[in-house]
Amino acid sequence: MNEFVRGLKKGIPICLGYIPVSFTFGLIAVKMGFSPLEATLISFSNMASAGQFAGIRLIEGGAPYIELIVTTFVINLRYFLMSLSLSQKIDPDMPFYKRAVMAYCITDEVFALASMEPDEVTFPFFGGLMAPPIFGWTIGTLLGAVASSLLSPMMQGCMGIALYCMFIAIIIPPARKSRKVTLAVVVSILLSCLFKYMPGLNVLTTKGGGGWAIIISAILGAAICASIKEVKRHRKMRLAERRVA
Repeated sequence: MNEFVRGLKKGIPICLGYIPVSFTFGLIAVKMGFSPLEATLISFSNMASAGQFAGIRLIEGGAPYIELIVTTFVINLRYFLMSLSLSQKIDPDMPFYKRAVMAYCITDEVFALASMEPDEVTFPFFGGLMAPPIFGWTIGTLLGAVASSLLSPMMQGCMGIALYCMFIAIIIPPARKSRKVTLAVVVSILLSCLFKYMPGLNVLTTKGGGGWAIIISAILGAAICASIKEVKRHRKMRLAERRVA
């Protein structure tokens, strides 16, 4: 019980941070045609902010199922790495059903706090840690969905920009700390603009929700930046070998 309470206390700040973002999600989801109940169920069953925003945008655009699946898969791919990392800090004999429950709420913030634990991450601790974020993400969505009916049409239209503000808020902090991330962001933006405005290629954005353009831009951007950095690393290694020789 002490472990659960300790996790509960650590999860409260995450809960408070999730409410404003999920509130915006609720507003945008209802504006796109989802009912308040549908929007709330999406948040309760997913716990994936960027994936949810992209998902409802694709659904609104009439994207096919395969495009929706692949897009959300690519966006949420980082959770695989987080799960693998966190699996090294739990009891190897932990039952599968407990692992499945923990996997349900491995978000960026929850993972960060859990990975900083000096000792083994127990199931009661993680249960307490993920309870407040689940509550905050779900209740925030519900509040936003209900509040959408109270806003004027002009205010509802203005809330559409909140989606882009959220993505910018996600990108800018790591880009300021790492040139590699900045380069990847710039290359991906240029590729995305290419798919948006170049005749022939813009079919990827005009049909459906533009999911294929997101997938290709993200993968190509990461691959190009990784190749550039790899080439620079090999050049440095060759120069070092020549100096030694």
